[in-house]
Amino acid sequence: MDKQQNTRQGEQGDPRPVAQSEARPVLEGPDIARVLTRIAHEIVERAKGADDVVLLGIPTRGVFLARRLADKLEQITERKMPVGSLDITMYRDDLRMHPPRALARTEIPGDGIDGRLVVLVDDVLFSGRTIRAALDALNDIGRPRAVQLAVLVDRGHRELPIRADYVGKNLPTSLRETVKVQLAEEDGRDTVLLGAKPDTPGAHP
Repeated sequence: MDKQQNTRQGEQGDPRPVAQSEARPVLEGPDIARVLTRIAHEIVERAKGADDVVLLGIPTRGVFLARRLADKLEQITERKMPVGSLDITMYRDDLRMHPPRALARTEIPGDGIDGRLVVLVDDVLFSGRTIRAALDALNDIGRPRAVQLAVLVDRGHRELPIRADYVGKNLPTSLRETVKVQLAEEDGRDTVLLGAKPDTPGAHP
């Protein structure tokens, strides 16, 4: 998370819509629910109970995923899970190349992030530039004990040395393909679509 038809500030990597006839689903609603349950258990195991975990979703769809993940963690740990959002718009390194986009909201849970384990949540990990921007934004907010990354889909093609700690699905792709995440809160359904990029020259973000 770097542009797509949807309004998220992540890493799908194409500003044009994926035609439904050209795209095929690689994850459906039940699959997404299962991988979020698995990721929640992995977080609890690695964090030894998740007592100091704070979830921060990257708008737009990362926020919805973070809230769903918080619900899963609350079911496992039987405690309230702090969850918020982290807008990275002004920290992006492509602001000079693309028109400014609307600012999303940064919402930090009341106890803050200092000394806590922050888990950033996003829908697609691609070049890594969105996560670099998120780390810069986080640095201006506080000093967490550690930062981890959870993503629904890792499609590869990293441009920066960034790796997710928790991955729902590793999805090998070519740069001529697009990955589009749809979630019920924003799109009316849960699915991940793999499609073909239109034949238009230009470097990927």
